[in-house]
Amino acid sequence: MIVDRHTDHRVSLFARMLTHIGTRSNLKCSTADYLNRQKNDGVCMQDILDLPRFSDRDLSTVEQELDVLLQESTDRVAELAKIPEPTWDNFIYELDLVGDRIDRFFSPIRHLNSVMNGDQVRTVYNACLPKLSAWYTDLGQNRALYDKVVQLHEGQSFNRLDVGQKKSIEDQLRGFKLGGVALEGSEKERYKEIALELSNLGTRFQENILDSTRAWHKTVASASALSGFPSSSLEGARQAAQEHDEDGYRLTLDYPCFHAVMTFADDRELRRQVYTAYMTRASDQSAAPTSDDTSAGWDNAELIEKIIALRTEKAQLLEFDNYADYSVASKMVESPDQVLDFIDKLAQKSRPSAQADYQRLCEFARDEHQIDPLQAWDVAYYSNKLKKKLFDFSEEDLKPYFPANVAIDGLFEVTGRLFGLSITPIKDADVWHEDVTAYQIVDDTGALRGAFYMDNYARPEKRGGAWMDVCVGRMKKKHGTQLPIAYLTCNLTPPVGDEPALLTHNELTTLFHEFGHGLHHMLTMVDHASVAGISGVEWDAVELPSQFLENWCWERESLDLVSAHYQTGEKLPQVLLEKARAAKNFQSGMATVRQLEFALFDMRLHQSTDKPDASQVHALLNEVRADVSVYPVPEFVRFQNSFAHIFAGGYAAGYFSYKWAEVLSSDAFSRFEEEGIFNQQTGRDFLHAILEKGGTRKALELFVKFRGREPEIDALLRHNGLAA
Repeated sequence: MIVDRHTDHRVSLFARMLTHIGTRSNLKCSTADYLNRQKNDGVCMQDILDLPRFSDRDLSTVEQELDVLLQESTDRVAELAKIPEPTWDNFIYELDLVGDRIDRFFSPIRHLNSVMNGDQVRTVYNACLPKLSAWYTDLGQNRALYDKVVQLHEGQSFNRLDVGQKKSIEDQLRGFKLGGVALEGSEKERYKEIALELSNLGTRFQENILDSTRAWHKTVASASALSGFPSSSLEGARQAAQEHDEDGYRLTLDYPCFHAVMTFADDRELRRQVYTAYMTRASDQSAAPTSDDTSAGWDNAELIEKIIALRTEKAQLLEFDNYADYSVASKMVESPDQVLDFIDKLAQKSRPSAQADYQRLCEFARDEHQIDPLQAWDVAYYSNKLKKKLFDFSEEDLKPYFPANVAIDGLFEVTGRLFGLSITPIKDADVWHEDVTAYQIVDDTGALRGAFYMDNYARPEKRGGAWMDVCVGRMKKKHGTQLPIAYLTCNLTPPVGDEPALLTHNELTTLFHEFGHGLHHMLTMVDHASVAGISGVEWDAVELPSQFLENWCWERESLDLVSAHYQTGEKLPQVLLEKARAAKNFQSGMATVRQLEFALFDMRLHQSTDKPDASQVHALLNEVRADVSVYPVPEFVRFQNSFAHIFAGGYAAGYFSYKWAEVLSSDAFSRFEEEGIFNQQTGRDFLHAILEKGGTRKALELFVKFRGREPEIDALLRHNGLAA
């Protein structure tokens, strides 16, 4: 599962120059005002929540307006730097307002660049990004501001602040140091140059993936060429062809189509072609039918070289040995070596199981289908057939029971029971696409807690993967409390014709995962922007709520809420659930070492002090595969060229976070296993101990508050079928 927004929205105003820019908007009324206005006919939630007006945004004026806004913000920062006696109210809060104004302005532009990427929005975004990056870099290196924060931290008034305010200030001091505030002269200027170039390179990396994904397609004339395809996938390919005025069936590299080909297409040569095209995106091996000049322009190899070299230089400017040391300075883990030890222990537990998984698959393909040797484009196809033989089960068996409308309503019911929420559509919301719906969240006291947009289905102009992004962060303002708003984005299989979208169980799990991130952001009760929601949460703990919520995709009580056959309304039959559970950990060893491969490659790459060229990066990935992987990967594969998590986002030297946080999430869910998956007290305890607390305390401290002890790895191993 590819997941999550690749920019880091958890940092304070002072630390945002380290990555991209978070987004906050402005709530025009307090909760009390909202409740009063709800009683009136014609209430407009669009106005009450001050949601972005996407249809009103004139892209042609954005750059000029941003110039004015940044100059005004610079002037205000200069005023605040002269305050003789800084306090939270006259200094920190006022700086947060400056950041809030910038974020509120740019939020729709940044989001549209990800979900409706066209020439105009891309041009505007790319013109604005360097200006924003430079502004936040200057902010992070502003010595006068840093001195004021130090003065506040060391003054008597610091002891009178609440725990969240203290944590915010301590985070800000670290953010200044990681932002290069101590640098002088040429080193300071070089740091600024690096920050700007890294920002631009990350954007280009992501654009190259999107463009090379869009460029490839294959149209086949008859359904017989897609033998083995499920009817829904076949109809989706036919509909895609019609949308392009073609006869036949159009295949693309959008993930739902790629997955269907790799899992179900009987034509081995077709699987090879699609696999090759997908695994060579944004590389010199690309199979996209473009001119040489265009294809070369999409090759991310040179960008990888530059990104790694610049990150290493950046870390060493700040007196870290390497970028991995720099990265973990703000995480739960204490050192890269601790991460490597964690990966090694998991590998020792999972690799024997992975080897057995693969050996059994090879024997099955050879003995029953005369395929020897098994190729990379055969793995998903024969795995599906082996699963069918062993468990009389395929993921296609579940799809009719998960129509998207039922699954989404059921998701809301599950979280409603756990945390006392009511979730309803905002019918008057101004959205960017007809597939998008906005919702509001009200708790069991009747208080409005936040809102979110859902944009669920794959389309060509949308970045791949799934993510939660911050639209508005919670913040106490003079006129009332600004409530949080989120963007929840997936690339699920879209509906075909008049039929509803039917989700695979994996897609259902993705939906729950992203909503877990959203709840972490939206249910916060913290009023300080830099530690509210996911802000200030250590990166290697931020996956806890998302992975935690996935567990409800396997429980009878919750599945009854999210399932109903799209034709008959029948709930998921017990016999199918038992088969799905029996098959849950099918090839879990292979899946685990695959994640460990990514994490180990990421950490070893960023631990190096060398400046590797593209061939050395490729060689390192092959070395890592030799250490932990169990099946060969073709030499032409350029996975690293589309590894956006670490080259275009917040997971650099941090990809291990998925497995690290899975230890937390599995152990947290084990309490629900003990006390009941819908135990209201347990749900409220998780709400109050984790979701509402944001980044006000260290993640381990909050986990211990909920679980009563430090996390243990046993639940993770048990849930993955790897326990001894």
